[in-house]
Amino acid sequence: MPVTDKPTPLEGSHAQILQTLQTYLDAIYDGDVAALRSTFHPDAHLFAEVRGEIVQKTLAAYLQAVGERESPAARNAPYGMSILSVEVLGKIASAKVRVQLGENNYYNFLSLLKIGCDWLIVNKLYSHLEP
Repeated sequence: MPVTDKPTPLEGSHAQILQTLQTYLDAIYDGDVAALRSTFHPDAHLFAEVRGEIVQKTLAAYLQAVGERESPAARNAPYGMSILSVEVLGKIASAKVRVQLGENNYYNFLSLLKIGCDWLIVNKLYSHLEP
């Protein structure tokens, strides 16, 4: 059997998802609303449990908040972002990422869906945990 460098569909999808997640994390760090928007489906749902409060946001409200805050990059804050896990099943995927911004220590569970050639976040569920 010949060996090729061509990725299997699963490997290709995994690489695409990792790229989407890295764009997501970098955009949060940089405060780049356009790049952040590109990682989400326009009708994505965002829910959270933050310090005992249940929060639901629209994508528009979330992007507006990111755009209005001083970015961690502008403050020269440490890059506290990491991809913790990714699971792919056909055209759906789930990922767990950590977003540490100053005093905020968020864990995000992201649901992604392959739409056309793109992997987009369709659901963001997150919580702040004390370090």
